[in-house]
Amino acid sequence: MTVKLYNKKTDIPEGVTVFIGNKTDYIKFLSDEKQINYLNSQFEKDKNIVEINLYNSQMYFVQFKNDKISNENEKIRAVGSKITGLLNSEKIQKVHLVDAGNNSETVKYFVEGMYLANYSFTKYYKDEEKKKPTFDSLNIYSDSLKKEELNELLNVANAVYFARNLANEPLSGLNALQLSKKLKETGKRKNITVTVLSKQEIEENGMGGLLAVNKGSELPPTFNILEWKPKNPVNKKPYMLVGKGIVFDSGGYSIKPTKNSMDLMKFDMAGAAVVAGAMSAIADNNLPIHIIALIPATDNAVDAKSYVPGDVIKMHNGLFVEVLNTDAEGRLILADALSYAQKYNPELVLDLATLTGAAAYCIGIHGSVVMGTAGNKVFEKLEKSGETVYERIVRFPFWDEYNEMLKSGIADLKNIGGSEAGAITAGKFLERFTEYPWIHIDIAGPSILSKKSAYRTEGGSAYGVRLLYEFFKNMI
Repeated sequence: MTVKLYNKKTDIPEGVTVFIGNKTDYIKFLSDEKQINYLNSQFEKDKNIVEINLYNSQMYFVQFKNDKISNENEKIRAVGSKITGLLNSEKIQKVHLVDAGNNSETVKYFVEGMYLANYSFTKYYKDEEKKKPTFDSLNIYSDSLKKEELNELLNVANAVYFARNLANEPLSGLNALQLSKKLKETGKRKNITVTVLSKQEIEENGMGGLLAVNKGSELPPTFNILEWKPKNPVNKKPYMLVGKGIVFDSGGYSIKPTKNSMDLMKFDMAGAAVVAGAMSAIADNNLPIHIIALIPATDNAVDAKSYVPGDVIKMHNGLFVEVLNTDAEGRLILADALSYAQKYNPELVLDLATLTGAAAYCIGIHGSVVMGTAGNKVFEKLEKSGETVYERIVRFPFWDEYNEMLKSGIADLKNIGGSEAGAITAGKFLERFTEYPWIHIDIAGPSILSKKSAYRTEGGSAYGVRLLYEFFKNMI
């Protein structure tokens, strides 16, 4: 979509125009008392969008009422996404947006909702052009919104698009090798250094978890290292991200037990997609931070060579893990990456993964489950960032007692903890591979949507890109 910013107009642009502000701001754009009375009557019925047609203009006036949403900024985004749906349903291509209330924050949140809702994944339609949204041009008229603010918003939104595209690709279009290729191409465009470790290098580094999960695959694993290091970063020690890159998950020999769940397993690399998207947003907006991302990647397939329940694996940090469920594979590849992260002496590490159904069962699609060893102030910043972008987090307890559930009779630990507290025991497993301040973010609930939710489109939602960007922006 093309987005342009102009000084605010007091006359009505010809064509389709959306006005944002409040009732008193709209009066100067209406030509007679009947129009004003009609607008007021519709707003009193709690309509968020009121349409008024003139001979040469089609006007939409909005108000931001929504009793189902508690966050005021999110109410604005939600109406923005609703406008986008309306525009596309009416096959409208070009739209003017007038900042009638002279409020840059309202404009930003509204445009964010509009832009994110206009995403579509149409690559695999024969008539792809017919499937794409018709809405592709937005002219913003505002004296309050700065060009720099708009550019930042669009860079983050485009990073969300990038992450959604990665997550929505099927295995036939995005295996581990193809993921690494895309990361390299993107890194080259954005001045992000991308290094990809081959299978031989992964073996030399003793990443037994990643190698075990990959044993049943037709293709080798990859281990992707992305680094953004601008001049004079604010942090002396790097921040780090780790993303789960299971490009398809059959469950291995512990094959997926839930009906139709395997249909969604192309999304099991959503954590990797989000990490890549966050790195893209950080680089495009030139945040003055040194940040490194690690993305271990493979599929988890069933084959005669596959690892099986009962196997014991030696991990990167030397611990031995008894595998009691091959469908708990994400934590194995993450554990190697978290252990590898120690070589950078990081200031803080955050991992993101579609790790457990238990997290999704607990809080659904409305937020992610977090836990870890970072200080309370760091968690508070993450929570505040989540509220700002409405990618909310819920901190779970991380008591030592949960370690008892991971004890093995023949190895240092086992890879599952039992039927209770599954999200937490998965986190406690990962903790054994960290020696630095660390936060685990389980995005299993909000990252994969069975239907559209406002501006979060069906399929891969890229939940976490905006959260991470806002968090690191606040760390400056």
